[in-house]
Amino acid sequence: MSTSTTPTGFHESAPAPGRATRGAARRELVAGLLQRQGAALVFAAVMAVAWITFPGFGTAGNLRTLALQSSFLAVIALGMTLVIISGGIDLSVGSVYALGGVLAAYGSRWGFFGALLLPLAVCGLIGLINGLLVARAAMAPFIATLATLLFARGLLLAITGEGATTYKIDSDQVFLEIGRGVLFGIGYPVYITLALFVAGGLLLRRTGFGHALFATGGSESSAVLMGLPVARTKIIVYVLSGLLAGFSGAMTAAYLQSGVTVIGVGTELDAIAAVVIGGTLLTGGAGTLIGTLFGVLLRNVIQNIINQIGTLDGNFQSVVSGAFLLVVVVVQRTLSHGRR
Repeated sequence: MSTSTTPTGFHESAPAPGRATRGAARRELVAGLLQRQGAALVFAAVMAVAWITFPGFGTAGNLRTLALQSSFLAVIALGMTLVIISGGIDLSVGSVYALGGVLAAYGSRWGFFGALLLPLAVCGLIGLINGLLVARAAMAPFIATLATLLFARGLLLAITGEGATTYKIDSDQVFLEIGRGVLFGIGYPVYITLALFVAGGLLLRRTGFGHALFATGGSESSAVLMGLPVARTKIIVYVLSGLLAGFSGAMTAAYLQSGVTVIGVGTELDAIAAVVIGGTLLTGGAGTLIGTLFGVLLRNVIQNIINQIGTLDGNFQSVVSGAFLLVVVVVQRTLSHGRR
């Protein structure tokens, strides 16, 4: 350690080298933790308050319902997370979700595989169109997915005669188990959603595709210079987004035993909000699937609390979600600047 001699003759120690660096590293670590796991911390706090305040909130039946209702949006938000990490956005998922439900009910006349494969094929094709428009035609994701949003909703209306026809799924269909099956008191959609999130987490963290995805969203030009398959990566994430939205619609159709034409309106905004609340940056290049899952749960817990209160209008949930999303975006921006 270096010393300097003061006018009085005493030796004064200089600050230890690296102390400022270590402090900055700690601050960056805390900021990164809050950015990635903030939704989980807020979720735990809100759950604790709700559990103490409302006697009916912590019942097994209410928690099972909360998990089941969250699973359908969580599957859509999983695909949205991948798209946003890549630096894009997918506005078509709400309409694709509704279209998937209608196609599943329509295809159920050909049995289990007809009900499952028809929505996956059509919705996956819409995702492929999105990917090609964004990656190959260099269209802005907002414009490309807005166009397919209108296309998917128009196709839904054409199939159902402007919404006048609701296709039903026969009660003896095995396909209904996807949405209505129960194991240990918990619905099959919850298990399916958890399995998809585990697979998605492995895809992101343990494969070359995941590394290419983060690099593409962080800096596309740098990813190109590194020789990464940027265009292919973008196409894949949009296909996955379409497949997951269509599959969620199929699960919903199995749960409702019909292809409901009025669902999905605004679902894309709910999915984006859950992803951002979960810590994924809208600018791309950073995000976690576990954060998205907690973002979905937090959104539905807020809705559940409003229902428990009973005196508040259901639309108040949109006010709370919007305000909460605004706070999260501001905090994320602040943390990002702090880390830089």
